Amino acid sequence: MDAATRRWRAALFLFMLAAGTGMASWVARTPAVRDGLEVSTGAMGLVLFGLSTGSMVGVTLSGQVVRRHGGRVAISAGAALIVAGLLVVAGATSLSLAAGVFGGLALFGAGLGLAEVAFNIEGAAVERIVERPVLPVLHGCFSLGTVFGALLGMGLTAARFPVGWHLSAVAVLITVAAVWAVLAIPAGTGKDATADRDSERDKGGWRRQARVWRDRRLVCIGLIVLAMAFAEGAANDWLPLLMVDGHHVSATAGSLTFLAFASAMTVGRFTGGPLLERFGRVHVVRVSALVAVVGLTLVIVSPSPLVAGAATVLWGLGASLGFPVTMSAAGDHPHDAATRVAAVATAGYVAFLVGPPALGFLAGHIGLRLTMTVVLAFLVVAATLAGALAPARDEHTGARTAPGGHTPVPDLGTGDRT
Repeated sequence: MDAATRRWRAALFLFMLAAGTGMASWVARTPAVRDGLEVSTGAMGLVLFGLSTGSMVGVTLSGQVVRRHGGRVAISAGAALIVAGLLVVAGATSLSLAAGVFGGLALFGAGLGLAEVAFNIEGAAVERIVERPVLPVLHGCFSLGTVFGALLGMGLTAARFPVGWHLSAVAVLITVAAVWAVLAIPAGTGKDATADRDSERDKGGWRRQARVWRDRRLVCIGLIVLAMAFAEGAANDWLPLLMVDGHHVSATAGSLTFLAFASAMTVGRFTGGPLLERFGRVHVVRVSALVAVVGLTLVIVSPSPLVAGAATVLWGLGASLGFPVTMSAAGDHPHDAATRVAAVATAGYVAFLVGPPALGFLAGHIGLRLTMTVVLAFLVVAATLAGALAPARDEHTGARTAPGGHTPVPDLGTGDRT
């Protein structure tokens, strides 16, 4: 690996670490934000739709932005929106303005969606160069950031530190990390010279994105990432409140439980590479989904808060590899790899960001614990469809595209690495 590629990979890792810290900082303080806004659980679900709304805008636009301008432009714009969103949420929380929190989360979500799809494309391009799994570690850095954010949030919650000042400080840290990362990422990754011409015939590139879904295998991959991302997103949005309201623990204990989940996600992603190389995607993802089923079932049915809290480790381990592995599988194609990765990433972020807030409305009627059975059903679907993650066959030779279940992603563009 040359020095430029090493800096490129390090920049991706650093920004994902910062993004995870920002996300967990918000999640760890959701009970305090809800109490400060004086809203119900159902109303909090409506506030969280700000994150979902903005994220869907960012995710929807990201693939086309990357094709026209390259990943670095999408990441730069996303970073600016993430920082702006955190600052707005900080100010609105301090003023007890629910509408302001909604708007700040919309900005934060738009930045996260815009940047993270680009990061998956950038990470897949690095995989092609180094010929080793990179996406699990890249997402592991996001999870490690959530551990840092959860630890910070837990400590500041216990100290009753103001939420506004907490999120403002995190925004400053993300700004510093983003500036360094953007300068180290090469220009032009994923850029398609035909994008401008195609956009004249196809407004926004929707037809191009829709065409890739004609592949039945890609549809199954999309369903898997939808289910696994839903399981991860449900914990990110609701786990602290699930423990506080469903198991009657303190807000600090709720944050500690989320820390356990985030730590398990981190361990799963950093150790996933060797498992994928040895056992392949199909077995790893199928077993992972079943482990998540066991963990989430215990969280739902156990009368013991201690058992439920410990079970979140299984939930986190099981959900950890779903998103990065499906991104690699989506790129098993000699053409249109960037579009396919963007399409599957979009499906994942729909589940990750839109699904969990929707759970809040159901929880308002039946409670959070029973609502989580919806997530269980999705995990069973993921385990059932895991066979679609096997390496694709070459259209001309019929051979598998790569041994061992890991496939470097072709034709994503490597930009100017000089």
